[in-house]
Amino acid sequence: MNQRTVTERTLVVRRRRIALRWRVRSIVVGAVLLALTLAVTVAALVLGGYSVSASQLWSVVTGDPDAGFASVVILEWRAPRAVAAVTFGAALGASGAVFQSLTRNPLASPDIIGFSAGSYTGALVVIILVGGTYPEQAAGAVVGGLLTAAVVYVLAWRDGVQGFRLIIIGIAVAAMLVSFNTWLMLTAEMEVAMSATSWGAGSFTGIGWEETAIGSALVLVLLGILALLAPGLRQLELGDDAARSTGVRAEPVRLAAIVVGVALTATVTAAAGPIAFISLAAPQIARRLTRSPGVAVASAALTGALLLAAADVAGQHLLPTAMPVGVVTVVVGGTYLVWLIVREVRRRA
Repeated sequence: MNQRTVTERTLVVRRRRIALRWRVRSIVVGAVLLALTLAVTVAALVLGGYSVSASQLWSVVTGDPDAGFASVVILEWRAPRAVAAVTFGAALGASGAVFQSLTRNPLASPDIIGFSAGSYTGALVVIILVGGTYPEQAAGAVVGGLLTAAVVYVLAWRDGVQGFRLIIIGIAVAAMLVSFNTWLMLTAEMEVAMSATSWGAGSFTGIGWEETAIGSALVLVLLGILALLAPGLRQLELGDDAARSTGVRAEPVRLAAIVVGVALTATVTAAAGPIAFISLAAPQIARRLTRSPGVAVASAALTGALLLAAADVAGQHLLPTAMPVGVVTVVVGGTYLVWLIVREVRRRA
């Protein structure tokens, strides 16, 4: 027997010894975010130099053999990019939620504390020195991100990891990695350096079903693992002592969450280059929309998917000149970062 109890704010589902709780507002916000993401995805599929009507889109989606050239445009050219924007945005949003939850600081995100730079370095080494395929770039990005995370974690350790110390050390490590990446680009052959520079701006140009399928599969697996870690993360937000009192093994959960968060960022970096500020902004926007007491991974992932999909559509179709999605997120995210820093300074004053 299922028993459902609906209150003003919480939906509780009990079945035998299992009890699941959802805040009604979070469910509503999640549904709205999904609907908006679907609308933006449809816009990404129909907009472009070759306009596609709603009827043509429907014919392609339903597998109509008479869809003609519209089928090629949508399925081969636009769909991989649209799917990648959604799944990779979800990965970045979830990754940002992990680090903001662990540090209990809204400034903590992979691109701020250096993990994105480490993933970029790992992928860049593979591109320049090996000229590897996407799976090899993904492996290099994961290794680079994990090594950077290990260095930052060790340097920040003082009888535990304090959030502000982790951020400061991460910023310093990121600055050194940026210098190293610049040196790699200057020493590479011209054609390779130009290709790496274009990729380093954060772009979905040229992305195909191979990168989208492999990247999306990895993202889904990592999000599944993260869902299992989510209860422990929520307990860690109360502090290590409080988490241990409820049976949570603080350090193993924290380490596993860091590995998953870095792997999410590295997967995106290997496919589309470093895309900044989605990880920073999505968790905080989601928290304000849901009015949740902590950082919710699911809401952050949905917000990240919408932000990145919308940024890609804006960069391609709403600006006078087409721009890589990474340029759009830097402009918008930089403004958000300035506002967030000013707000934090005023709050602490």
